Amino acid sequence: MSDEYDDYDRSRPVAVGAPRGRMSRLDRVRARRNRNRRRMIGAAAATLLIAVVLAMVFLGAKLFGGSGDYTGEGKDDIVIQVHDGDSTTQIGQTLRDTNVVSNVKGFVDAAKDNAAIAAIQPGFYELRTEMSASAAVQRLADPKNRVGKLVIPEGRQLDDVGEVGSGKVTNGIFTLISEASCVDLNGQRKCVPAEDLRRAAEQAPPAALQVPQWAAQPVAALGANHRRLEGLIAPGTWNVDPSASAQDILATLIAESADHYVHGGLLDTAAAMNLSPYQILIVGSLVQREAKPHDFAKVARVIYNRLAAPQRLEFDSTVNYPLDRQEVATTDADRAQVTPWNTYASEGLPATPICSPGTDALAAAERPEPGDWLYFVTVDMEGTTLFTKDYQQHLANIELARHNGVLDSAR
Repeated sequence: MSDEYDDYDRSRPVAVGAPRGRMSRLDRVRARRNRNRRRMIGAAAATLLIAVVLAMVFLGAKLFGGSGDYTGEGKDDIVIQVHDGDSTTQIGQTLRDTNVVSNVKGFVDAAKDNAAIAAIQPGFYELRTEMSASAAVQRLADPKNRVGKLVIPEGRQLDDVGEVGSGKVTNGIFTLISEASCVDLNGQRKCVPAEDLRRAAEQAPPAALQVPQWAAQPVAALGANHRRLEGLIAPGTWNVDPSASAQDILATLIAESADHYVHGGLLDTAAAMNLSPYQILIVGSLVQREAKPHDFAKVARVIYNRLAAPQRLEFDSTVNYPLDRQEVATTDADRAQVTPWNTYASEGLPATPICSPGTDALAAAERPEPGDWLYFVTVDMEGTTLFTKDYQQHLANIELARHNGVLDSAR
């Protein structure tokens, strides 16, 4: 063989590895499909990632700043709640959640260095939806936009009380709650009627009204009588949700009052005195109605001494209570009328408190002044009250009171 053929063979490429067979048509179709599927999955993943990023950017701008902020004084009236301990950011989140402002950061920035916002009290406030952050700050800072503020003075009872002779009426707790619940929303005034509160007090189960365990039995004993809740709503300043039902409002106030009594040591003191917390609450209500503050502790001692004797309390305040009136002197007919409260007709304590006792009256019931007194009578217009154990001396004190024209507190 000639050399030129040898040169030709050496110039041909040399294969490495086993020789490959030809790919079938079916394999080529499958390979093409796999490549297309991988491209589609990759494209979908990229699209999803872009959507997530855009959503995060949009929400971040919406919540914490950026375009789209509301302007102006807003649209529809709305009531929001500021909770105890809320920071400015938490208030801003509440406003954002209720569509008052468009984002939290805008509100926080607008409220920066605002002393009124920094010192804002827990409660309910009337604002408007879709307000500018600065407008929301201004409305929150204005005390007149606070709604649902309830102030219960010491010694009030659930029902309104009329004063015999003068015609003056003192608003009861039901009326005070109703007035506190009133709010003007978009030109319409809405209130929870006092009658709805009274009906809830009568009909709702004690547990649904958050009646504390230490008061459950005496409350249940009165059945469907709204007076069963007397004394369980403490005097003080409370917040009423204008949008809540009558039952929920009562339940909230009773639960918060029970906490107030517990924190004040009522349960511990009752145990030390071998009395129930409810009995001490009743004594506190009698002290509140029967005495001036400087005599609270002495009158509390008279009550405990008479109960121990035993001797009927015979307080005109317990006669007047179910009559929803305030009268200087009760009649023989009134005193003879048997009610769950009349301490002329029955021995022991009345069935419920006869009002909501204040802190000082309750403290006197918990820590009565030492003494052996059984009687007391106010003898002059300055409020001087004489205490004695001797009945004959008490009669002489009554004559002095009559001489001075003071008969309302004779016992």
